[in-house]
Amino acid sequence: MNMTKSLILGSAAALLAMGGAQAADLPVKAKAIEYVRICSLYGAGFYYMPGTDTCIKLGGYVRADYWGMGGDYGFNASSGTGNQGSNNRLTNYWGTRARMDLTVDTRTATEYGVVRTFADMVFTVDSAQQGATGTGGAAGLGLYHAFIQFAGFTFGRTVSIFDMPWTGYPAGGPDTIPGGSNHVTGVNQAAYTADFGQGVTGSVAIEEPTTALFGQPNLFNTSVAPAAGAFVSGLYGANSWGGARAPDLIGQVRVDQAWGLFQFGVVAHDIHPTYYVPTTEASGHPGDAWGFAAQAGLSIKNIPTGPGDSINMQAVYADGDTHEVFGNVAWPQNWSMYSGSNIAYQSVGFASLADGVFGTGTSVQKVKSWGFRGGYTHNWSPNWASGIYGGYAQVRYGAVGGALVCANFAALGPSAGAVCNPDFNFAVVGANVVWTPVKNLAFTADVSWSHLDQKYSGTISGANTAVAAFAKPAAVYELKDQDSVSMLLRAQRNF
Repeated sequence: MNMTKSLILGSAAALLAMGGAQAADLPVKAKAIEYVRICSLYGAGFYYMPGTDTCIKLGGYVRADYWGMGGDYGFNASSGTGNQGSNNRLTNYWGTRARMDLTVDTRTATEYGVVRTFADMVFTVDSAQQGATGTGGAAGLGLYHAFIQFAGFTFGRTVSIFDMPWTGYPAGGPDTIPGGSNHVTGVNQAAYTADFGQGVTGSVAIEEPTTALFGQPNLFNTSVAPAAGAFVSGLYGANSWGGARAPDLIGQVRVDQAWGLFQFGVVAHDIHPTYYVPTTEASGHPGDAWGFAAQAGLSIKNIPTGPGDSINMQAVYADGDTHEVFGNVAWPQNWSMYSGSNIAYQSVGFASLADGVFGTGTSVQKVKSWGFRGGYTHNWSPNWASGIYGGYAQVRYGAVGGALVCANFAALGPSAGAVCNPDFNFAVVGANVVWTPVKNLAFTADVSWSHLDQKYSGTISGANTAVAAFAKPAAVYELKDQDSVSMLLRAQRNF
């Protein structure tokens, strides 16, 4: 009996052990894998982020640039970017740039509409330039766009609503075509856009003021005499901006149709000076002045010359908001250029961008400016296209503002009959050819000519004509208009 019981218990234990072993060998059900799915809601290139209802798209480009007599259109930048206008052994006749651009676009459908974020990051290495004070040869990181869009609102950094859709490039070309605004590298802002249907929209925004505090242009205090050599580089006094007290206020209306688009915008800009004597509050100060600018643009598409051809044009007027006429990219605030002369050691032309001028006891004298730019793009075939473009702008300091600037002109030792007048005109014309052998790969050749029509005349010969940074001695110089030619070769792969 005991033996029988033992056999039964032993058999049961063995069966349980075998069952446990077999159970342990059974496969465990694997967690389902969620594959990346195409998101067709927002166009090609979007994918759902795994585990979310957010769609994402990555893009960008890789670019290589090679330029000849480029830089700031061949003009010296007194901000220290190089010696392009010295026209001596310090001048760079060529340079290079390598850049990678990466964009990240996310969108999520909500009960309030689409929530979008967008970022555009650039990594750039410029060739180390001889005679330059910058960081050529070192890698640089930029953030052109970083914004959130929700229910018509935009918060963050992107192009200004004052800009045209082509920003500063009506048919390609360089950064410094005058005759309109250009915030292609972005400006911090908060904006709202209302859609009225039939392609009609209206926008309002507050944006960071792109003054010297943030980039350009000058607010000259001429009671502070320029340092030796500064006047002939376009530095007419101390750049005397006070703290930022108000953002730029912008309104814009736009009509988008099959034929093209029309856009009109206005901006109000606070000019907030510091003290008459910058180092002491007791000297007093001029009151704030409000500048403004108005800009209109027209784009015509589907023109008879060929499919994809377009004409882009714009015009702008500014009173105390000069950077809206000269863009906001690559322009130095002050520049100069030297060349030959039959009556002096050399000739020199110089100019300065400014919102206003003041001196001890005076109010801010706003600088007025206006300009236009345009371009035509023609597609010869699916693989070949070309463009022509141009821009023109005038800057006027006014009678009182000009007199304040010219109070420091005598230190240059002007000749009898020499004329001091800080007004100037600037023009650019150019053309390019683009070859696209395969989709998203383009090779561009671009040539442009720029002309500084300055209003100074006669000769100067004082000790303050010496510009040590450009190896220019104290000598007799003829005040004369200047010209520059630039060429750009580019290879770019978009992805």
